[in-house]
Amino acid sequence: MRFVLSTYGSRGDVEPLVALAVRLRERGGEVRVCAPPDEDFAQRLAGLGVPLVGVGPSARALTKAAPSPSSLPERAARLIAGQVEAVTEAARGCDVVVATGMLPAAAGALSVAERLGVRSVSVTFQQLTLPSPERPPLAYPGKPLPPGVTDNEVLWDLDAENVNALFGDALATGRASLGLPPVDDVRGYVIGDRPWLATDPVLDPWRGAPGIDVVQTGAWLLLDERPLPPELVAFLEAGEPPVYVGFGSMPMREAADVARVAVDAVRAHGRRVLLARGWADLDLLDGQDDYLLVGEVNHQALFGRVAAVVHHGGAGTTTTATRAGAPQVVVPQAADQPYWAGRVAGLGIGAAHDGPTPTFASLSAALGAALSPETGARAKSVATQVRTDGATEAARLLLTETRGRTPHAPA
Repeated sequence: MRFVLSTYGSRGDVEPLVALAVRLRERGGEVRVCAPPDEDFAQRLAGLGVPLVGVGPSARALTKAAPSPSSLPERAARLIAGQVEAVTEAARGCDVVVATGMLPAAAGALSVAERLGVRSVSVTFQQLTLPSPERPPLAYPGKPLPPGVTDNEVLWDLDAENVNALFGDALATGRASLGLPPVDDVRGYVIGDRPWLATDPVLDPWRGAPGIDVVQTGAWLLLDERPLPPELVAFLEAGEPPVYVGFGSMPMREAADVARVAVDAVRAHGRRVLLARGWADLDLLDGQDDYLLVGEVNHQALFGRVAAVVHHGGAGTTTTATRAGAPQVVVPQAADQPYWAGRVAGLGIGAAHDGPTPTFASLSAALGAALSPETGARAKSVATQVRTDGATEAARLLLTETRGRTPHAPA
């Protein structure tokens, strides 16, 4: 069977597809991944022998450009056009298209599958895009939720209107290029009748919502066997476990100040520091030997050897730290990150920082909570409950549900 796995986003959007691709290939599947053409994504996939079909501009370059909210419809049009071009070619003759990532990109990939008559599966790596009466939707840039409105059903109706306003015209144009009619409900089209939720049920329990048959597979994780760099191993072995500080793909305003605050706060607790450059290019040059600057490293191997992980709250980083049993301080920057911060605090495995910009006092306090013996013990306990078979389960479902299906004729 042939599978096309499509996304557009940061490492947190690409890495789960790497795991699924490997599990599908183990079962005899032929896999292509459509994702941004960033060099680190290409190298990661090439190292596992999985072909990458580049889609759209560099995700890192787009993130660092920090475009204005008013340009969101224009960016959506480019993303959808990129999906139409790349996925159409990659998906010819395939059996399944798995669509995830930013909503307009997923909408484009799903439209290609519809045009080709190929089965499609819509996947999300966080449940906040799935309507639920238990919580409000995320607010889109330039489309804030009205203050004072607390009825979640009303807010979800407004969210559907906002999605249509932001992405409806762009999707209609992309679908017209495929010979398809526009859709009335963009969000509903992307979610479909049976979306998949690729998150851990302990860290991110799905409580159900009317009208949505959600399949929660568990997080799509792959054992990372890459060794840690020798200089990092030497640093780890030279003293007590350090605190890791990194904000992944977040650009971070005033990155130099954030680095200075973070390092000072960690030092105030008598700990050494691992500072990750990330997409914010964090750095600190003060000549002291109690910190080490690191680039892209194996988080699975590293997080089990640190005293705590200070991070932005991306789904992938949160899951990896939780699985490693490392206490966390989540400093959420945007989108779903406040949700993951709340989950970490709610489970008692770390602290949720209030707001995206830490001060010495605020981060010191959060670290005090995370470095407590109680939090450490709780983090180790929860780690034993995190599932590791999510990608295996997803591959099994894809193969089982696809075998024996009669292909649909292209529209």
